[in-house]
Amino acid sequence: MGSRSKLGLLLVLFAAGSMWLYVQLILIPHQRAEELAKQRPRGNLSDLYPRWLGARELLLHRRDPYGADITREIQIGYYGRPLDPARPNDPKDQQAFAYPLYVVFLLAPTIALPFSTVHTVFFWMFLAITAASVLLWLEAIGWRVSCLGKFEWILLALSCFPAIQGLKLQQLSLLVAALLAASMCGLARRRFIWAGILLAVAAIKPQLAALPALWLCIWVVGNWRDRRRALWSFILTLAALMVAGEAVLPGWIQEFRVACAAYYQYTGGGKSVLDVALTPAWGRVVSVILVGGFILLAWRARKAPEGSADFHWSVSLALAVTLVVIPMFAPYNQLLLIPAVMLIVRSIGALWRANRLLRLLVVVTALAVFLPWIGAALLATALLFLPASGLQALSALPLYSHFAIPVLVLALLLVTRSVVPGQRILRQDAAAE
Repeated sequence: MGSRSKLGLLLVLFAAGSMWLYVQLILIPHQRAEELAKQRPRGNLSDLYPRWLGARELLLHRRDPYGADITREIQIGYYGRPLDPARPNDPKDQQAFAYPLYVVFLLAPTIALPFSTVHTVFFWMFLAITAASVLLWLEAIGWRVSCLGKFEWILLALSCFPAIQGLKLQQLSLLVAALLAASMCGLARRRFIWAGILLAVAAIKPQLAALPALWLCIWVVGNWRDRRRALWSFILTLAALMVAGEAVLPGWIQEFRVACAAYYQYTGGGKSVLDVALTPAWGRVVSVILVGGFILLAWRARKAPEGSADFHWSVSLALAVTLVVIPMFAPYNQLLLIPAVMLIVRSIGALWRANRLLRLLVVVTALAVFLPWIGAALLATALLFLPASGLQALSALPLYSHFAIPVLVLALLLVTRSVVPGQRILRQDAAAE
């Protein structure tokens, strides 16, 4: 291993350790202190818990997981007590069962276990599949890197704030991200049936799987004869999940729609990154333009064979646009940006040589992406000289750029396709190897 490789590995290890120390010793204690001061309830805070409890009550006791009685029981476990509307500092999120019913089939093997066991098992499972998703994305976009490079990508993925937040909250977005990675990898390897099945299962979070599914439909049209199995397996699997849900709980689709509408109401209305940055009215306009532009670009790339630069780019674009237009901007969803970031890093030389404006965009995007690690490293280093309680006032420092990351990555990804078109990317990779 060369000296530059050793230095790079040490920097990655330092960044990863700093982020975990920051979360454990500064951010979480700060959150606990705030909740204690404002008398906010704090239970297990596991986003898996509402889904698990709903699955258990439905499959074992035939109770409707969308019902108000189940919501109250979820709150007791999630928050430690039911929410009280008379307390102004109580959270607004009711933590109701606002998922498609077929999520219960994924959780069915765990319903006989105590949640403490499920909590531990899923933490390590999410950790493992997040690491595996990095390797799947490298395979899906056709980027061959060294074993050391793979290890560094995995470390960075597992230590980025979105991953840590997802692990701490046990967010099913981590599972969806891994399923999408496996699905796209399956397409790249021409395992079309499995790719369609995995994409359908990823629809447990419809808002994250919608644009990738739309992209699949367009891409299949580009070569119907060879690719139709991917679309049919997706449609049939999704239909089977929905019908199975109807057999278990008739009318669940309407209940799900009501639960989603209630969710947006008690959380103040879902807002995308664009809604916040541009006002809701302009945010919707720009979102429509972005989705329309994505459809046009995907249509132009519909004939791209799996493994081509157009294939890699259009897959990454579907996920990047998703992060910008969906009506929420929770950091844990940003794991879907991994393939876009990989494509940008792979093309960084051409981007840097293009012109000054692009160099500025590269620098700004890099600062936004790496600021969380930089801020965490500063706070973790300060722990050597100051007590953790004295640093809690700065706990938001590593989080300042999270709002800007999806927009900047999308912008740079769009530029990457125009600056480094088609086979030029592949020739650069071959030259690098």
